[in-house]
Amino acid sequence: MAKVIIIGAGGVGTVVAHKCAQNPEVFTEIVLASRTRSKCEAIARKIGNGRVTTDSVDADSVEQLVELFRRHKPDMVINVALPYQDLTIMDACLECGVNYLDTANYEPRDEAHFEYSWQWAYKEKFEKAGLTAILGCGFDPGVSGVFTAYAAKHYFSDMEYLDIVDCNAGDHGKAFATNFNPEINIREITQNGRYYQDGEWVTTGPLEFHKPLTYPNIGPRESYLLYHEELESLVKNYPSIKRARFWMTFGQEYLTHLRVIQDIGMARIDEVDYNGMKIVPLQFLKAVLPNPQDLGENYTGETSIGCRIEGLDKKGEHLTYYIYNNCSHHAAYLETGMQAVSYTTGVPAMIGAMMFLTGKWNKPGVHNVEEFDPDPFMEQLNKQGLPWHEEFNLDLEV
Repeated sequence: MAKVIIIGAGGVGTVVAHKCAQNPEVFTEIVLASRTRSKCEAIARKIGNGRVTTDSVDADSVEQLVELFRRHKPDMVINVALPYQDLTIMDACLECGVNYLDTANYEPRDEAHFEYSWQWAYKEKFEKAGLTAILGCGFDPGVSGVFTAYAAKHYFSDMEYLDIVDCNAGDHGKAFATNFNPEINIREITQNGRYYQDGEWVTTGPLEFHKPLTYPNIGPRESYLLYHEELESLVKNYPSIKRARFWMTFGQEYLTHLRVIQDIGMARIDEVDYNGMKIVPLQFLKAVLPNPQDLGENYTGETSIGCRIEGLDKKGEHLTYYIYNNCSHHAAYLETGMQAVSYTTGVPAMIGAMMFLTGKWNKPGVHNVEEFDPDPFMEQLNKQGLPWHEEFNLDLEV
């Protein structure tokens, strides 16, 4: 039915390739490309049956991306490379007439700054080209936005309070490791927190506010308030929201290591001189930390990610609502060779591409996931390995 190019051969790219290959009625041709072609070839061999072909590209180069797209002529690009590369890939898509999907918003390489303004600025260009760009189609952002859209469509007349809660209750047996790209992960959680309250953004210190929240099948875990990009689009698309926050769990051992990393300067993203060379400390740290792709084999436990929403139901009466997914690290590894954090990002990226290619999410311009019909996406979550659950009229704890 359609041809896609997946850019990025990390843990998420591995999952996307596996899941696209599992749905041949939609993804008739799959190309996996990254800077290191041998990584792509290793993934393709594991999937087998010639379902995935490979290529190489420097996603920092519009010229190389254009050559790649003209060589393969894909219907859509699934961008699971680094967030720094979103704009070069979008530029190449415009030049070649290719539709676009990513899982994380653009951020500059030299500044830990997260917002959608750079990509939203492409809206008119994509509209004029008749191309669709789907932003933030992982889990959070991604499924968190679809969950919110589903709640608004089916249960709420006014959503007033939104809390996105993300718990990783897994154990990989390492003293310190990040579950996705260490550079992006550490940049994200060492910045100031931010949440939306009554039309204003409130800034907090890094991980300043925290409280125990109870997660299904897991129990209470200390959860820390931090800024996450989907808050920006959700409060824009659902103006009835009075407060929107994002919470994520961290273990004490992880936080201790993180504090030491910051205290000794290894979280810096500016260049320093080392033996006559310029190096970025955080990029050096990334090179010596465990590779997130290698964590899956011995990973136990599960993740639990969802939305806790309070507001008025369709009859104008008070309603609390919790929608979530729990995902087993071990089950994800048995299916794709990757742990649940990569799995919960990669599966929704594939589903988002499926939504576009089957005509269900086809809208020229640049759009966040909550701007589309949530129902067909929600149906596929249940079919593709991320079943969801609902609870009504409960104490949301937030």
